[in-house]
Amino acid sequence: MSSRRIDLPLSEMPDKWYNIAPDLPRPLDPPLHPGTRQPIGPEDMAPIFPMGLLAQEMSSESWIEIPDEVRYAYQLYRPTPVYRAFELEKALDTPAHIYYKHEYVSPAGSHKPNTAIPQAYFNKLEGVKKISTETGAGQWGSALSMACRMFGLECEVFMVGVSYDQKPYRRVLMETWGATCHRSPSNLTNIGRRFLAEDPNHPGSLGIAITEALEVAVADESTKYSLGSVLNHVMLHQTVIGLEAMKQMELAGEYPDVVIGCFGGGSNFAGISFPFIRENLKSGKKTRIIAVEPKAAPTLTRGPYRYDFGDTGQMTPLLRMFTLGHGFVPAPIHAGGLRYHGSAPLASACLDQGLIEAVSYHQTACYDSAVLFARTESWVVAPETSHAVHAAVEEARKARETGEPKVILFNLSGHGILDLAGYEKYLSGQLEDYELPQEEIDKSLAAVPEV
Repeated sequence: MSSRRIDLPLSEMPDKWYNIAPDLPRPLDPPLHPGTRQPIGPEDMAPIFPMGLLAQEMSSESWIEIPDEVRYAYQLYRPTPVYRAFELEKALDTPAHIYYKHEYVSPAGSHKPNTAIPQAYFNKLEGVKKISTETGAGQWGSALSMACRMFGLECEVFMVGVSYDQKPYRRVLMETWGATCHRSPSNLTNIGRRFLAEDPNHPGSLGIAITEALEVAVADESTKYSLGSVLNHVMLHQTVIGLEAMKQMELAGEYPDVVIGCFGGGSNFAGISFPFIRENLKSGKKTRIIAVEPKAAPTLTRGPYRYDFGDTGQMTPLLRMFTLGHGFVPAPIHAGGLRYHGSAPLASACLDQGLIEAVSYHQTACYDSAVLFARTESWVVAPETSHAVHAAVEEARKARETGEPKVILFNLSGHGILDLAGYEKYLSGQLEDYELPQEEIDKSLAAVPEV
């Protein structure tokens, strides 16, 4: 019988995270102070992040040890399985071999605990009592709520308004783990009140929610801020995905021609792809690495590569990244985790340096493939993951046309059990596509400072 599932023993769980920064052909551009526009160091970010994480953020080491306490917590769900999508391959009548790394087996239902757990751990080590954060679709807020409960920390989450309305059970999940969750923009912060004054039903954005969470953190010495994507240390933590997947593909006797991840801020994409990019750089492998984003928030495919703020309120450092402008308010598509104006500097550098590709799709096409996936492989995936599924389906269809037996690996980064409102709209024919007008991008970018 062919092996449908490839597992690693617990002893094979990674004991180090991989840092791609030292291996980039050109060094990463430094973050800049939001006021002086000069490069910043760890001391500038110490008011909002613990030094343990800042050391990782700025590290020039390729491998960083995973603390035993973090590995103990990872044992709840890691190593995660890799599956061969035999039934999907049959439905597509493709010579391609499709594999997927299954991250939604974590207690929070996504890849996000891979960084939530170490972030909570390093905050606890430095005496932090509370962490504030933002969340889009709720996967990150759920994961951090769980991790804070593990280490005895309070957690306060600002959830993007449209997702708060669309996905009420994500809020319930956070509250079950003991967190407090607010609809963003809220009346609890200066920036929240500003946007509510303009529109009492403002749909919110990740940029606004980030500023709200930062306001809370800087106002209280016992509180730090935590980010679920974009920053270097977040990308670092997620590499356990790709490091495990490499061992599992070796067990399968194959090596991927294509590696795919959906892309919002960049965390799950980096997690699956960075170890394979390393093999391209170090060992001469030729794997194509594809980042997949929505046409409603086409940061990588239509945004310029420049310095911008990570938040709407301009409190964060300026980061060199592909961006649609920090004031961008995306359309209310169901893939809330992909509705961000910017992109991780490390992933952005990889695209700028030709190490990865980027594509964008409409949400209806992604739901087409997600439903096909559910009806063949049985898993109901998150709207974010549907983008990776669709890209894998498209690559498999191309292989059918050319007769080329490609090996495709994608990251199944989250479950869709709490996202069924989107599936209901799709199945009833009510789901709409959104294509971002160029004039809206131009308007948002006009507010981005020249650096």
